[in-house]
Amino acid sequence: MTSEYDFLKKFLKSRSGLVLSDEKQYLVESRLLPVARRNNLNGLSELILAISKAGSMSLQSDVVEAMTTNESFFFRDKRPFESFRNVMLPHLLDARKTRRSARIWCAAASTGQEPYSLSMYLKEEKAKVGTFRFEIIGTDISTEVLEKARTGIYSQFEVQRGLPIQMLLKYFSQQGELWQMAPEIRAMVQWRKLNLLENFSHLGEFDIIFCRNVLIYFDQQTKIDVLNRIYRQLPDDGFLVLGAAETVVGLTDGFEPYPELRGVYRKKKTATQPLNSRSKLSNTGRAPAQALVGGSRL
Repeated sequence: MTSEYDFLKKFLKSRSGLVLSDEKQYLVESRLLPVARRNNLNGLSELILAISKAGSMSLQSDVVEAMTTNESFFFRDKRPFESFRNVMLPHLLDARKTRRSARIWCAAASTGQEPYSLSMYLKEEKAKVGTFRFEIIGTDISTEVLEKARTGIYSQFEVQRGLPIQMLLKYFSQQGELWQMAPEIRAMVQWRKLNLLENFSHLGEFDIIFCRNVLIYFDQQTKIDVLNRIYRQLPDDGFLVLGAAETVVGLTDGFEPYPELRGVYRKKKTATQPLNSRSKLSNTGRAPAQALVGGSRL
């Protein structure tokens, strides 16, 4: 299994940026054995052999989706959303008062709880927001989780994780044992399949980028690459939001912590470019193989 596991590690790194340690074989088995069974393959050995063959793009995609899909829940970690409501939102309403619009990108949005949490907060602050327009983009590498996010349908267990009861009753309708997000909240988010190995500059500039609980699964050069390219997607007064266990220290001199906001970063006023800026696109429009695939969290 060692040589097969080594092949799988290289495959996932090249396709998704995901770095697997040898200790993660248990995780591989739990996520990929169902894929093998669905495709009438006898175990992981046959599955790995199958994805190594030409013409197995569909199966390769299934493997990547199974290994990169991660759970998400509403208002995860709370503090980033409080920072959004109390600091980032007031700043944008003032700084963008002439154009009266702002853009937010939730990378690795998984099944949609993060962008929908932001949307609900914007609805809660409608008296302040008024006619100010917010465009929220949620992206993920997984087609399956994006389909779920678009429907906005969640189980009882999912809505009980982090979602205040008053928001559940206000913004969801019950459908048997399931709950569906209100149409006006779903309409506030655009969903796109996005592989961050490829050029994402076409998405344009964002005032806030949420890229939480993603960098922790990648090696140092991959972290540098994704931070450098995110840097170019933010204006000078933009906000980058990372996970509680993530940092830019030792990766870039382009960002600095936002005072008193845990996990929130801004561009350094004196920075000319990020550290180790080597993530330039090739003439094919693709980033180097080390770059992050911006999709689901592991």
